[in-house]
Amino acid sequence: MATVALKQHLPFRTLTLTLHIPSSFSSLSVSDPLPNQQPSPSLSHAFSVEKVLFRLKQGDLASLRNHLLRSDPSSFLPQVLHRCRQDPILLHRFIHSVTSACPNLIPSMVHLLVRFRNLPEAQALLLRMIRKSGVSRAEVIDSLLSPSSMMTRGDDCGSNVSVLDLLIRTYVQARKLREGSEAFRLLRNRGFCVSINACNALLGALVKVGWVDLAWSVYDDFVRSGTMVNVFTLNIMVNALCKDGRMDSVKFFLSSMEEKGVFPDIVTYNTLINAHCRQGLVLEAFELMNSMIGKGLKPGLFTYNALINGLCKKGGYERAKSVLDEMLGVGLSPDAATFNPLLVESCRKDDVCEAEKIFNEMRRGGVVPDLISFSSIIGVFSRKGDLDRALAYFENMKGAGLVPDTVIYTILIDGFCKKGNMSEALNIRNEMVEQGCVMDVVTYNTLLNGLCRGKMLVDADELFKEMVERGVFPDFYTLTTLIHGYCKDGNMNKAISLFENMTQRSLKPDVVTYNTLMDGFCKIGEMEKAKELWCDMINREIFPNYISFSILINGFCSLGLVSEAFRLWDEMTEKGIKPTLVTCNTIIKGYLRAGNVSKANDFFNKMICEGVSPDCITYNTLINGFVKEEKFDRAFVLINNMEEQGLLPDLITYNAILSGYCRQGRMQEAEMVLRKMIDKGINPDRSTYTSLINGHVSKDNLKEAFRFHDEMLQRGFVPDDKF
Repeated sequence: MATVALKQHLPFRTLTLTLHIPSSFSSLSVSDPLPNQQPSPSLSHAFSVEKVLFRLKQGDLASLRNHLLRSDPSSFLPQVLHRCRQDPILLHRFIHSVTSACPNLIPSMVHLLVRFRNLPEAQALLLRMIRKSGVSRAEVIDSLLSPSSMMTRGDDCGSNVSVLDLLIRTYVQARKLREGSEAFRLLRNRGFCVSINACNALLGALVKVGWVDLAWSVYDDFVRSGTMVNVFTLNIMVNALCKDGRMDSVKFFLSSMEEKGVFPDIVTYNTLINAHCRQGLVLEAFELMNSMIGKGLKPGLFTYNALINGLCKKGGYERAKSVLDEMLGVGLSPDAATFNPLLVESCRKDDVCEAEKIFNEMRRGGVVPDLISFSSIIGVFSRKGDLDRALAYFENMKGAGLVPDTVIYTILIDGFCKKGNMSEALNIRNEMVEQGCVMDVVTYNTLLNGLCRGKMLVDADELFKEMVERGVFPDFYTLTTLIHGYCKDGNMNKAISLFENMTQRSLKPDVVTYNTLMDGFCKIGEMEKAKELWCDMINREIFPNYISFSILINGFCSLGLVSEAFRLWDEMTEKGIKPTLVTCNTIIKGYLRAGNVSKANDFFNKMICEGVSPDCITYNTLINGFVKEEKFDRAFVLINNMEEQGLLPDLITYNAILSGYCRQGRMQEAEMVLRKMIDKGINPDRSTYTSLINGHVSKDNLKEAFRFHDEMLQRGFVPDDKF
């Protein structure tokens, strides 16, 4: 129980309160002056006030602290605060001195500061209270409500409401939303009301961070308490429904709010239109706009921007442009957010002309392009390989006073990497770092990919070390890129080391990672290691795709192990994976390497029956097989079939037939093939001339051999040592 001793002083009264409250804020006492009335202290109190003020002005905080410890500061707190209210420096010194010497008086100070309307200092003290280690929400509230129990019997109840509101707002601003929700619930359980404005602040913050369920719990709690909601509450909770994707619940919620006398406004409709557009429900968004107009609400810039953005994402680019025209027709001035969806969409489609048209229209309308605008236009030119134009826009952006960010620098770096211009890519990287932009994992991955594609693996390794040293954690794409680079280079030891690094970092390899490693081992003939990776992949429940099968089939065929290749072929078809043309070509090549052209031809017919149409590579591979076995009639049948399928014989086709005739010494037929290929517009290459020269030499026809030798030189081909 609280013990209250009342002393009457004229022309004011002072209430001295001794309270039993939690240990964290115990022994609290407060003098409560009437609101809007300057406290008039007794003679002894007046002397204490002057002494405190003198020491504050002198900056003698040590003496002040001693005085506070020896005296009862609660007796002169209101008077000193009132005298210091116009001097922020003195006020801050006093608050600091009192709260340091007597931390139990912090709740009293909060109430007094709120009463004197010094909310920043009051909130600073509340922050100290809620951040104090080991203090529960209940203890914070108890310390603040104990003086309030006295105030409810006095003349000033408003201070209580203001303090409680400020407490909830302080939790929100400190981003302690769960704690703020708990404090709100404790206050409600104790019968104290929190204003709708403080409730809205808490609800808005909860919805913003995505804690929608907790927001609804708080909302239901204060609606049950009878607190009157307003249109701000409505808009916050409509946003909560939209964030949760509960569009079907919006209509019911709006009806329930209308029963409470709260009706949707322009913000409500804009929230709903934007949410529908984000979900691709553009027709429904237009219906909402029509409903909005029917209720006398005029669509604004945000409304039109949401519709344009929704249409662009849904593929309605032309309709989006007509909405822009409509917007201009009603006198609204577009901004960068209006044009950016149009610009982004035209750049996504790599429509450079349209992108520049939108960008120029933007500038003619007096709209200043932002980073999104410039990153889009720079990106499209970078992807197209027109890096001169990309750099021109980059300089234009800097000239407009915009500072390039990591995204824009990375776009340019990617453009130069894809062009194979690594020196310029690294120059852009250097400028980026000099300008204070931090390289993120995407930037590093982009550079690593460029270096690996350029077979600059030593530089890639150095960049990888730099990345780790700078605290940028390699991700799945980092390690997969490096693994791919080392596999292409044939350095399988390094590739496997990175693979082990990946698993140690708990980065789960995928089928692409395994395919890359298996392909690397297949290319160096290490089929056992490739099979080990295959088994490891299956054990990890990473299932092979058609590329996985093709890689191993190609590896076995390259070594002439066609039976092993066919075992995988059967497994692939059993799993319902349709063979690709590349896989079929690999099998045919495998049979030919094993010297079995007959089975290769049988498989050729089988693949056609299974719906896989052969290409020029298929025909050329098989034609070459028949020619090597001197079965020219079968080879010419294939050439006829090829032409019937609309596939024209190419240089490889003619060279296969011509070289076959030359090996047999049938030079007349060989030269007929030569004339036919030239008539078809196919120019001979070095391989053609080498076969002809060797054929004539084998027939001791040196004159013709030298004629073709001279012709070969005239065409710019350098003879090799094969003749």
